Amino acid sequence: MKEIVNDKEGKEEMFKNNRGQVRAGWLILLALFTSLFTQVIFSIPGYLFAIFGEAKKTADGMEIDIDQIFINRPWLELFTEGIGYIGGIVALLLLWKFVNKKKIKEMGFKNLSSNLIIGLVLGAISITIIFFILLVTDNLELKNGLSSPDFSIFTLTYLVMFILVGFSEELTFRGYIMSTLADRGNSKWVIYIVSSIIFGLVHILNPNVAVLGIINIFLVGLLFAYMYVKTQSLWMPIGYHITWNYFQGNVFGFAVSGTDPHGVYEVNVTSGNDLLTGGSFGLEGGVLATLMIALGFLFTYFFTRKKANIDKEDQQPSTFIS
Repeated sequence: MKEIVNDKEGKEEMFKNNRGQVRAGWLILLALFTSLFTQVIFSIPGYLFAIFGEAKKTADGMEIDIDQIFINRPWLELFTEGIGYIGGIVALLLLWKFVNKKKIKEMGFKNLSSNLIIGLVLGAISITIIFFILLVTDNLELKNGLSSPDFSIFTLTYLVMFILVGFSEELTFRGYIMSTLADRGNSKWVIYIVSSIIFGLVHILNPNVAVLGIINIFLVGLLFAYMYVKTQSLWMPIGYHITWNYFQGNVFGFAVSGTDPHGVYEVNVTSGNDLLTGGSFGLEGGVLATLMIALGFLFTYFFTRKKANIDKEDQQPSTFIS
Protein backbone atom coordinates (compact mmCIF):
# COMPACT_ATOMS: atom_id res chain seq x y z
CA MET A 1 0.00 0.00 0.00
CA LYS A 2 2.87 2.34 0.77
CA GLU A 3 4.43 1.72 -2.66
CA ILE A 4 1.17 2.65 -4.35
CA VAL A 5 1.08 5.95 -2.49
CA ASN A 6 4.66 6.69 -3.51
CA ASP A 7 3.88 5.90 -7.16
CA LYS A 8 0.95 8.27 -6.99
CA GLU A 9 3.08 10.98 -5.47
CA GLY A 10 5.72 10.45 -8.17
CA LYS A 11 3.11 10.91 -10.86
CA GLU A 12 1.89 14.06 -9.21
CA GLU A 13 5.44 15.47 -9.13
CA MET A 14 5.93 14.54 -12.78
CA PHE A 15 2.85 16.42 -13.91
CA LYS A 16 2.64 19.12 -11.24
CA ASN A 17 5.04 21.61 -9.67
CA ASN A 18 5.52 22.18 -5.95
CA ARG A 19 2.56 24.56 -5.96
CA GLY A 20 0.21 21.89 -7.24
CA GLN A 21 -0.01 23.43 -10.71
CA VAL A 22 0.20 21.42 -13.92
CA ARG A 23 3.71 21.95 -15.25
CA ALA A 24 4.14 24.43 -18.10
CA GLY A 25 5.65 21.80 -20.41
CA TRP A 26 2.55 19.62 -20.30
CA LEU A 27 0.27 22.60 -20.89
CA ILE A 28 2.37 23.69 -23.87
CA LEU A 29 2.34 20.19 -25.36
CA LEU A 30 -1.42 20.02 -24.88
CA ALA A 31 -1.87 23.44 -26.51
CA LEU A 32 0.32 22.61 -29.51
CA PHE A 33 -1.35 19.26 -30.07
CA THR A 34 -4.88 20.60 -29.59
CA SER A 35 -4.29 23.61 -31.84
CA LEU A 36 -2.73 21.50 -34.61
CA PHE A 37 -5.36 18.76 -34.34
CA THR A 38 -8.17 21.33 -34.50
CA GLN A 39 -6.58 23.01 -37.53
CA VAL A 40 -6.44 19.67 -39.32
CA ILE A 41 -10.05 18.78 -38.47
CA PHE A 42 -11.39 22.17 -39.55
CA SER A 43 -9.42 21.99 -42.81
CA ILE A 44 -10.75 18.58 -43.82
CA PRO A 45 -13.90 19.83 -45.66
CA GLY A 46 -11.78 22.07 -47.90
CA TYR A 47 -9.31 19.29 -48.67
CA LEU A 48 -12.11 16.82 -49.40
CA PHE A 49 -13.68 19.27 -51.82
CA ALA A 50 -10.31 19.86 -53.46
CA ILE A 51 -9.62 16.13 -53.80
CA PHE A 52 -13.01 14.84 -54.89
CA GLY A 53 -14.46 17.92 -56.50
CA GLU A 54 -11.47 19.31 -58.38
CA ALA A 55 -8.95 16.47 -58.90
CA LYS A 56 -8.54 15.04 -62.41
CA LYS A 57 -9.23 11.40 -63.16
CA THR A 58 -6.68 9.47 -65.17
CA ALA A 59 -6.52 5.96 -66.61
CA ASP A 60 -4.68 4.81 -63.49
CA GLY A 61 -7.20 6.30 -61.12
CA MET A 62 -7.39 9.77 -59.57
CA GLU A 63 -4.54 12.20 -60.09
CA ILE A 64 -4.25 14.46 -57.07
CA ASP A 65 -2.03 17.51 -56.95
CA ILE A 66 -3.25 19.58 -54.03
CA ASP A 67 -0.70 22.34 -54.60
CA GLN A 68 -1.81 22.76 -58.21
CA ILE A 69 -5.48 22.73 -57.23
CA PHE A 70 -4.90 25.49 -54.67
CA ILE A 71 -2.70 27.55 -57.00
CA ASN A 72 -5.55 27.68 -59.50
CA ARG A 73 -8.16 28.30 -56.79
CA PRO A 74 -6.74 30.70 -54.20
CA TRP A 75 -10.13 31.26 -52.59
CA LEU A 76 -10.39 27.52 -51.93
CA GLU A 77 -6.92 27.59 -50.34
CA LEU A 78 -7.94 30.54 -48.18
CA PHE A 79 -11.13 28.79 -47.11
CA THR A 80 -9.35 25.52 -46.33
CA GLU A 81 -6.33 26.93 -44.51
CA GLY A 82 -8.17 29.93 -43.06
CA ILE A 83 -10.89 27.86 -41.40
CA GLY A 84 -8.15 25.67 -39.98
CA TYR A 85 -6.34 28.66 -38.46
CA ILE A 86 -9.60 29.99 -36.99
CA GLY A 87 -10.31 26.60 -35.45
CA GLY A 88 -6.83 26.48 -33.93
CA ILE A 89 -7.22 30.00 -32.53
CA VAL A 90 -10.57 29.17 -30.91
CA ALA A 91 -9.13 25.96 -29.41
CA LEU A 92 -6.20 27.86 -27.92
CA LEU A 93 -8.42 30.54 -26.40
CA LEU A 94 -10.65 27.87 -24.84
CA LEU A 95 -7.63 26.12 -23.35
CA TRP A 96 -6.38 29.39 -21.90
CA LYS A 97 -9.74 30.14 -20.33
CA PHE A 98 -10.77 26.70 -19.04
CA VAL A 99 -7.47 24.82 -18.53
CA ASN A 100 -5.12 27.69 -17.61
CA LYS A 101 -8.11 29.38 -15.95
CA LYS A 102 -7.07 32.86 -17.09
CA LYS A 103 -8.90 35.76 -18.66
CA ILE A 104 -8.42 36.18 -22.40
CA LYS A 105 -7.22 39.77 -22.01
CA GLU A 106 -4.33 38.49 -19.86
CA MET A 107 -2.71 37.12 -23.02
CA GLY A 108 -1.93 40.67 -24.10
CA PHE A 109 -4.92 42.03 -25.99
CA LYS A 110 -4.51 45.72 -25.17
CA ASN A 111 -3.28 48.94 -26.79
CA LEU A 112 -4.48 47.64 -30.14
CA SER A 113 -4.33 50.70 -32.38
CA SER A 114 -0.90 52.14 -31.62
CA ASN A 115 1.02 48.89 -31.20
CA LEU A 116 -0.62 47.17 -34.17
CA ILE A 117 0.04 50.08 -36.52
CA ILE A 118 3.66 50.38 -35.42
CA GLY A 119 4.17 46.62 -35.86
CA LEU A 120 2.60 46.69 -39.33
CA VAL A 121 4.76 49.62 -40.44
CA LEU A 122 7.94 48.17 -38.94
CA GLY A 123 7.51 44.80 -40.66
CA ALA A 124 6.75 46.42 -44.02
CA ILE A 125 9.71 48.81 -43.80
CA SER A 126 12.11 46.00 -42.83
CA ILE A 127 11.29 43.92 -45.91
CA THR A 128 11.23 46.99 -48.17
CA ILE A 129 14.74 47.98 -47.05
CA ILE A 130 16.04 44.48 -47.79
CA PHE A 131 14.40 44.56 -51.23
CA PHE A 132 16.01 47.85 -52.23
CA ILE A 133 19.43 46.82 -50.89
CA LEU A 134 19.28 43.69 -53.04
CA LEU A 135 18.00 45.70 -56.01
CA VAL A 136 20.69 48.39 -55.98
CA THR A 137 23.47 45.83 -55.39
CA ASP A 138 22.29 43.75 -58.38
CA ASN A 139 21.52 40.74 -56.21
CA LEU A 140 18.07 40.36 -57.73
CA GLU A 141 16.41 40.82 -61.09
CA LEU A 142 13.11 42.70 -61.05
CA LYS A 143 11.14 41.35 -63.99
CA ASN A 144 8.09 43.63 -64.19
CA GLY A 145 9.53 46.96 -63.01
CA LEU A 146 8.60 49.12 -60.01
CA SER A 147 6.05 51.07 -62.07
CA SER A 148 4.28 47.91 -63.27
CA PRO A 149 2.91 46.04 -60.25
CA ASP A 150 0.91 42.95 -61.13
CA PHE A 151 -2.06 42.76 -58.78
CA SER A 152 -4.01 39.51 -58.73
CA ILE A 153 -6.48 37.55 -56.66
CA PHE A 154 -3.51 36.31 -54.59
CA THR A 155 -2.87 39.89 -53.47
CA LEU A 156 -6.10 39.84 -51.49
CA THR A 157 -6.40 36.19 -50.49
CA TYR A 158 -2.88 36.04 -49.09
CA LEU A 159 -3.39 39.28 -47.18
CA VAL A 160 -6.26 37.60 -45.32
CA MET A 161 -4.19 34.41 -44.99
CA PHE A 162 -1.17 36.18 -43.49
CA ILE A 163 -3.39 38.10 -41.08
CA LEU A 164 -4.64 34.75 -39.79
CA VAL A 165 -1.12 33.29 -39.74
CA GLY A 166 0.28 36.26 -37.81
CA PHE A 167 -2.55 36.22 -35.29
CA SER A 168 -2.47 32.44 -34.85
CA GLU A 169 1.31 32.09 -34.44
CA GLU A 170 1.68 35.05 -32.09
CA LEU A 171 -1.24 33.86 -29.99
CA THR A 172 0.41 30.44 -29.77
CA PHE A 173 4.12 31.17 -29.35
CA ARG A 174 3.98 34.46 -27.50
CA GLY A 175 0.51 34.77 -25.97
CA TYR A 176 0.05 31.20 -24.77
CA ILE A 177 3.52 29.68 -24.44
CA MET A 178 5.30 32.68 -22.92
CA SER A 179 2.44 33.50 -20.56
CA THR A 180 2.18 29.88 -19.41
CA LEU A 181 5.93 29.72 -18.74
CA ALA A 182 5.80 33.03 -16.87
CA ASP A 183 2.81 31.94 -14.80
CA ARG A 184 4.76 28.88 -13.65
CA GLY A 185 7.64 31.03 -12.36
CA ASN A 186 10.24 30.36 -15.05
CA SER A 187 13.08 32.85 -15.48
CA LYS A 188 13.02 35.54 -18.15
CA TRP A 189 15.69 33.87 -20.27
CA VAL A 190 14.01 30.46 -20.11
CA ILE A 191 10.78 32.06 -21.32
CA TYR A 192 12.47 33.87 -24.20
CA ILE A 193 14.62 30.96 -25.34
CA VAL A 194 12.10 28.12 -24.96
CA SER A 195 9.35 29.96 -26.84
CA SER A 196 11.75 30.93 -29.64
CA ILE A 197 13.21 27.44 -29.96
CA ILE A 198 9.73 25.97 -30.33
CA PHE A 199 8.92 28.68 -32.88
CA GLY A 200 12.03 27.74 -34.87
CA LEU A 201 11.42 24.00 -34.64
CA VAL A 202 7.92 24.17 -36.12
CA HIS A 203 9.45 25.77 -39.24
CA ILE A 204 12.20 23.19 -39.63
CA LEU A 205 10.22 21.07 -42.11
CA ASN A 206 9.49 24.02 -44.41
CA PRO A 207 10.50 23.57 -48.08
CA ASN A 208 14.10 24.44 -48.99
CA VAL A 209 14.98 24.86 -45.33
CA ALA A 210 18.32 26.57 -44.64
CA VAL A 211 20.42 26.64 -41.47
CA LEU A 212 20.63 30.44 -41.43
CA GLY A 213 16.90 30.55 -42.13
CA ILE A 214 16.10 28.57 -38.99
CA ILE A 215 18.55 30.70 -36.99
CA ASN A 216 16.82 33.85 -38.23
CA ILE A 217 13.40 32.42 -37.41
CA PHE A 218 14.69 31.74 -33.90
CA LEU A 219 16.02 35.31 -33.73
CA VAL A 220 12.79 36.85 -35.01
CA GLY A 221 11.02 34.72 -32.40
CA LEU A 222 13.20 36.43 -29.79
CA LEU A 223 12.30 39.80 -31.31
CA PHE A 224 8.58 39.04 -31.18
CA ALA A 225 9.01 37.90 -27.56
CA TYR A 226 10.87 41.11 -26.75
CA MET A 227 8.13 43.21 -28.36
CA TYR A 228 5.50 41.28 -26.41
CA VAL A 229 7.22 41.82 -23.08
CA LYS A 230 8.23 45.45 -23.62
CA THR A 231 4.80 46.58 -24.87
CA GLN A 232 2.86 44.19 -22.59
CA SER A 233 0.77 43.54 -25.71
CA LEU A 234 0.50 41.00 -28.52
CA TRP A 235 -0.41 43.60 -31.12
CA MET A 236 3.06 44.83 -32.11
CA PRO A 237 4.44 41.34 -32.83
CA ILE A 238 1.19 40.42 -34.61
CA GLY A 239 1.49 43.48 -36.85
CA TYR A 240 5.19 42.92 -37.57
CA HIS A 241 4.57 39.23 -38.30
CA ILE A 242 1.77 39.99 -40.78
CA THR A 243 3.62 42.53 -42.90
CA TRP A 244 7.00 40.75 -42.66
CA ASN A 245 5.39 37.74 -44.36
CA TYR A 246 3.06 39.63 -46.69
CA PHE A 247 5.57 42.13 -48.05
CA GLN A 248 8.13 39.36 -48.45
CA GLY A 249 5.90 37.05 -50.47
CA ASN A 250 2.95 38.95 -51.88
CA VAL A 251 4.43 42.37 -52.50
CA PHE A 252 8.06 41.74 -53.49
CA GLY A 253 7.71 38.13 -54.61
CA PHE A 254 10.27 36.36 -52.42
CA ALA A 255 9.74 32.87 -51.03
CA VAL A 256 8.36 32.97 -47.48
CA SER A 257 10.21 30.41 -45.34
CA GLY A 258 10.59 28.22 -48.42
CA THR A 259 7.02 28.51 -49.71
CA ASP A 260 6.17 29.75 -53.20
CA PRO A 261 5.44 33.49 -53.60
CA HIS A 262 2.66 35.23 -55.52
CA GLY A 263 4.00 38.76 -55.50
CA VAL A 264 2.87 42.04 -56.96
CA TYR A 265 6.44 42.13 -58.24
CA GLU A 266 8.28 39.19 -59.76
CA VAL A 267 11.91 38.78 -58.75
CA ASN A 268 14.69 36.40 -59.66
CA VAL A 269 17.49 35.89 -57.14
CA THR A 270 19.31 32.98 -58.81
CA SER A 271 22.18 35.23 -59.90
CA GLY A 272 22.47 36.92 -56.49
CA ASN A 273 24.50 36.03 -53.43
CA ASP A 274 22.53 33.44 -51.42
CA LEU A 275 24.07 34.77 -48.21
CA LEU A 276 22.22 38.04 -48.88
CA THR A 277 19.09 36.83 -50.70
CA GLY A 278 18.46 33.67 -48.70
CA GLY A 279 18.23 31.69 -51.93
CA SER A 280 15.22 29.41 -52.39
CA PHE A 281 14.30 29.67 -48.70
CA GLY A 282 13.57 33.39 -49.01
CA LEU A 283 14.86 36.50 -47.29
CA GLU A 284 14.76 34.81 -43.89
CA GLY A 285 17.71 32.70 -45.05
CA GLY A 286 19.98 35.74 -45.57
CA VAL A 287 22.11 37.99 -43.39
CA LEU A 288 20.11 41.09 -44.36
CA ALA A 289 17.18 39.60 -42.46
CA THR A 290 19.51 39.13 -39.48
CA LEU A 291 20.42 42.82 -39.70
CA MET A 292 16.76 43.90 -39.83
CA ILE A 293 15.94 41.73 -36.83
CA ALA A 294 18.77 43.40 -34.88
CA LEU A 295 17.46 46.83 -35.85
CA GLY A 296 14.01 45.69 -34.72
CA PHE A 297 15.38 45.13 -31.23
CA LEU A 298 16.88 48.63 -31.19
CA PHE A 299 13.67 50.23 -32.40
CA THR A 300 11.59 48.38 -29.82
CA TYR A 301 13.96 49.37 -27.04
CA PHE A 302 13.87 53.09 -27.83
CA PHE A 303 10.15 53.11 -28.63
CA THR A 304 9.12 51.42 -25.38
CA ARG A 305 11.59 53.44 -23.33
CA LYS A 306 9.35 56.47 -23.87
CA LYS A 307 6.45 54.50 -22.41
CA ALA A 308 8.24 53.33 -19.28
CA ASN A 309 5.84 55.13 -16.92
CA ILE A 310 2.65 53.25 -17.79
CA ASP A 311 -0.22 53.25 -15.32
CA LYS A 312 0.07 50.15 -13.11
CA GLU A 313 -3.57 49.38 -13.75
CA ASP A 314 -2.63 48.64 -17.36
CA GLN A 315 0.08 46.19 -16.30
CA GLN A 316 -0.43 42.45 -15.80
CA PRO A 317 2.61 41.35 -13.79
CA SER A 318 1.24 37.88 -13.05
CA THR A 319 1.32 37.01 -16.75
CA PHE A 320 4.11 39.05 -18.32
CA ILE A 321 7.82 39.00 -17.71
CA SER A 322 9.21 42.17 -16.21
